[in-house]
Amino acid sequence: MVVFVLLVGAGVGGLIWERQSTLNGNIKRLPKSMPTGNRPAPGAKGTENWLLVGSDTRAESATTGQGNQVWKPGGQRSDTIMLLHLPADRSNAYVISFPRDSWVDIPDYGKQKINAAYSFGGAPLLVETVESLTRVRIDHFGIIDFAGFKTMTDAVGGVEVDIAQSVYDPARKVHWTAGRQKLDGEKALAFVRQRYNLRNGDFDRMKRQQAFLRALAAKAADGGTVTNPFKLNRFLGAFTKSISVDDGVSAGDLRSLALSLRGLRAGDVRFMTVPNKGSAARGKQSVVLLDPRKASALFEAVRTAGVEEYVKTNGGVNPGGKVS
Repeated sequence: MVVFVLLVGAGVGGLIWERQSTLNGNIKRLPKSMPTGNRPAPGAKGTENWLLVGSDTRAESATTGQGNQVWKPGGQRSDTIMLLHLPADRSNAYVISFPRDSWVDIPDYGKQKINAAYSFGGAPLLVETVESLTRVRIDHFGIIDFAGFKTMTDAVGGVEVDIAQSVYDPARKVHWTAGRQKLDGEKALAFVRQRYNLRNGDFDRMKRQQAFLRALAAKAADGGTVTNPFKLNRFLGAFTKSISVDDGVSAGDLRSLALSLRGLRAGDVRFMTVPNKGSAARGKQSVVLLDPRKASALFEAVRTAGVEEYVKTNGGVNPGGKVS
């Protein structure tokens, strides 16, 4: 996911400049990955919106980046869905998580869980679904699967997270002990995928995902990755080989993005979740109902470059710290 570029901030631009051809050749482009037809108007001048997705395919080999498969109908759902909003001055970056069970309208399919959109129609349908829901124009799309996720984590030498209380994951038979934990790629994957035995289920799972990204940001920005050219080279190599992006993204775009974010630090990345009313039942399905009024206010703030004002008024930013 392109969010990893912003996490390293300063120093990335120079290396991309020097190795633009190689890095550009690593990146997998998805043909026809953006929707056609009527779309929302572009956002406020200078802002940029990326739809970032983690795929939940259980294939043994990679399916994003330089993997052999990218998408096939019914084969993958979007396990993680995040909207990365970059304000014009790049003083902050806002990562907004969508609960994967959000009950929304999927064009041509009616009411469904939002993560089904990728399974039904790949990137174009998921982007169209998010744009229809939010009326926010998505500028670019990026996706990474579990194999890429592990590679990215190991490329920075692992990350540390703080777990509030000991918990057992019955699905993966993992005991998590309260306190500071060092996660390599395999452990990080288990950490962000746990859903059962967490007090708030998928909501705690999203907090874990956000905590992991915050930890990765800190490790990449402050753990020597940026200042050490060998570490940075390894990180960017792993990143560019693991992701797939829409075919409108060029190496020049990534270089410009990195340069514009060179002053950004881990603490400037703010994590939020789309306002919702919690879980509910629809037939035999457990779903999440979004809060129309509060969610609409957030999406309006994204469209009009008013997210910082929205946060001051409404709060909702995940402050970090210990997670379940």
